[in-house]
Amino acid sequence: MESVNDTQISAFLLLGFSKEPELQCPIFGLFLSMYLTTVFGNLLIILAVGSDSHLHTPMYFFLVNLSFVDICFTSTTIPKMLWNIQTQSKAITYSGCITQMYFFSLFAVLDVLLLSVMAYDRFVAICHPLHYMVIMNPLLCGLLLFVSWIISVLHSLLHTSMVLQLSFCTEEEIPHFFCELNQMIQLACSDTFLNNMVMYFAAMLLAGGPFLGILYSYSKIVSSICAMSSAHGKYKAFSTCASHISVVSLFYGTSLGVYLSSAATQSSHASTVASVMYAVVTPMLNPFIYSLRNKDIKKALMGFSGIAALKRTIVLGLKKCP
Repeated sequence: MESVNDTQISAFLLLGFSKEPELQCPIFGLFLSMYLTTVFGNLLIILAVGSDSHLHTPMYFFLVNLSFVDICFTSTTIPKMLWNIQTQSKAITYSGCITQMYFFSLFAVLDVLLLSVMAYDRFVAICHPLHYMVIMNPLLCGLLLFVSWIISVLHSLLHTSMVLQLSFCTEEEIPHFFCELNQMIQLACSDTFLNNMVMYFAAMLLAGGPFLGILYSYSKIVSSICAMSSAHGKYKAFSTCASHISVVSLFYGTSLGVYLSSAATQSSHASTVASVMYAVVTPMLNPFIYSLRNKDIKKALMGFSGIAALKRTIVLGLKKCP
């Protein structure tokens, strides 16, 4: 197959989930509802934390940033997929594909790094409660966030610059609903050995490293909780970590599921369906996990939405009734 220079490729075709015309409308409705739920759910978390001064702490500072990243994460892929379904076109320009790949990689790594930073925050809060506000001062919080952004940007720039050096064949079909790095490398005609080595090394470093950090943090947290004499203290300490543990389990569990499914079946369609779990479902569920399992967030959401004021009005009205 004759290869052409990548600068001559004008567009790729995103094959998506199905070629069946009758399935396009249900797929459009499903992903539109999931996208709107993700955006509004995470936006509510951001607004609720911002409106409640009691939540202006390091823990919720990182939660707000995680919610912002989740909105950006899904916004790099879903709107384009919905637009293609609506216009009955599978095309995405070469520059658009490279841009989508860059931002998807950036926000995926940033998600992982923020989850590890949040684990460190819980470690300090439970294992060193008396020095928590001293250690997790605004300068350190800002520095941790800044370093996370820098690492994510550099990681994405590295992969993007390496993909730009590749040549592509006349085959322009991407068996996915977005321009995923691995799919782009597989599509290339030129030698991709270095790309694959860098991709796997970066995955082990930037996914495995933070995961080991999370495991270490929670091993120390469990030891501290077990050493507590008060049952109420144990429950309170565990409840502050429950939401984060759920989100970490969901993110890493779905990511591992994508890897195992693609390795076991060697089917691009199975990999595409499985990737929905970490690329769409996880960001959508994060606000529900934090709002349902966190009393402070629940209270802030009720205050922000006016439900608390409405309940007080109803109670006062009932008291005045004879």
